[in-house]
This record gives sequence, C-alpha cells and structure tokens, in this order.
Amino acid sequence: MAESPVRVVVAKPGLDGHDRGAKVVARALRDAGIEVIYTGLHQTPEMIVETAIQEDADAVGLSVLSGAHMTLFRRVIDLLAERGASDIVVFGGGIIPDDDIPLLLDMGVSRVFTPGTRTQDIVDWVNSTLLPTPA
Repeated sequence: MAESPVRVVVAKPGLDGHDRGAKVVARALRDAGIEVIYTGLHQTPEMIVETAIQEDADAVGLSVLSGAHMTLFRRVIDLLAERGASDIVVFGGGIIPDDDIPLLLDMGVSRVFTPGTRTQDIVDWVNSTLLPTPA
C-alpha cells in the first residue's frame, strides 16, 4: 500500500483528559489510509503547532471537550500564522455550542464536527479537503 499523501495531527489541547473521541477519530482516519500523528493528552497549542510543523502535517484536528474551544482554536491558528504555516488546515470537534461554530469558522477553523458525527463523515471530509485533485 502506498503511503498516503495526507498527514493529520490529532491533538487534545488543554486540561481535558477525555480522549476517547480523539482516539476513535484517529483510528478511523488511519483505517482509511490517512497518516495520523496522535499527540496524546494535555498538549499546549505551542506543542501542537510544533508537532504539526515537524511532522509536515497537512491538517491539525483538535478535540476539545473542556469549554475552552474558542481560546484553544484561536491560539493554534495564531501560532500557525506566526510560524508561516497557515496552509495547515485546522479542524476539530467536541462539545461545542452551535452558536460558537460560526465564530470558529470565521476565525479560520475549516470544519467543526459535533458529537454524533459519523466517523465516515470525518474521513470523507478529510479526503475531499486534503487529497490532491487529479489533473
């Protein structure tokens, strides 16, 4: 099997210690042939961005259940811009109020997945967003 051209960092920023959803998404992406780098729990935005840059990631997927989604997504996006890596797509999910989703999209988050989203829908979105289109 050829190596996937898509590399995704899946990260759990902040103090939230619940990583089951992130692991399920990481596994679904991996099973679909996408290369996944899972950072583990309690990552700072700085650590996440450093990993994304070092791993030459195409995207960063954040799982946030703590309620700090506005701050954490903003910090990751700002740090990527500061490091000249704004081309890395940021997406994520978790317990995010519907009213906050348009604000996240406005700040540069590409997609927000909420509880109950089928993993196949996430895989399909990653593939349609990140796979190179045939010439």
